[in-house]
Amino acid sequence: MSPQARRSLQHVALAALLLAPAAGLAPAAAADPGLAAVTVHGAPGGGETYSLTVQVLLLMTAVTLLPAILLMMTAFTRIMIVLSILRQALGAGQTPPNQVLLGIALFLTLFVMAPVVDRINEQAVQPYIAGTLDAGTALEKAVVPLKSFMLEQTRESDIATFVRISGGKGYATPQDVPLTVLVPAFVTSELKTAFIIGFLIFIPFVIIDLVVASVLMSMGMMMLSPVLISLPFKLMLFVLVDGWSLVMGTLAASFYS
Repeated sequence: MSPQARRSLQHVALAALLLAPAAGLAPAAAADPGLAAVTVHGAPGGGETYSLTVQVLLLMTAVTLLPAILLMMTAFTRIMIVLSILRQALGAGQTPPNQVLLGIALFLTLFVMAPVVDRINEQAVQPYIAGTLDAGTALEKAVVPLKSFMLEQTRESDIATFVRISGGKGYATPQDVPLTVLVPAFVTSELKTAFIIGFLIFIPFVIIDLVVASVLMSMGMMMLSPVLISLPFKLMLFVLVDGWSLVMGTLAASFYS
């Protein structure tokens, strides 16, 4: 067998091993046909029909929910709102642009959520790939670290509000709070926290605007826009105090305070 053919065979074997867990099969049970991703049925007239298994349909449905999970169950919402308020406080128009803010928020979210992702991978994903856990048990174990993170960031008053709205009577432990109650309470707390941080960031820039407007009015330059004069001072202040580092560090630390 030529070296090129041997490498091709190795690639095919590796792809088969990687696809086996995704189809719900343990590598040790490769001889067992199990549930295939695509099943082929014979059709009248010698044709063939194809159908997807329930596992693949559930996987495709979960993929469509990933943007909602990223927005509503991670640190992304708080980070994105604070960065947007910061840009508005600077008064620099569309600088940084939306794409840059989204990129910063995404990777800072990955940094903040890294411990949670590691726990999910250790407690649920790897045991499921190894075949020691079934899909249902793995999903239950994967939710536990995420719920713990959300509970740490959620105010008890917000949880109580949605428990009261849902007609519940409370729960014995925080881990007993279902996601249907925890997610809206978590989002409400994140919005409140984000606006508090944004308010604190906005104050120094408002003071600069007031000082510049007062100076221009005292000089009789009422026709000159204060924003045009205050923008360089705000940018200079933000750079001198290393504003980006302070904002990023404060945002990341606010999730583990």
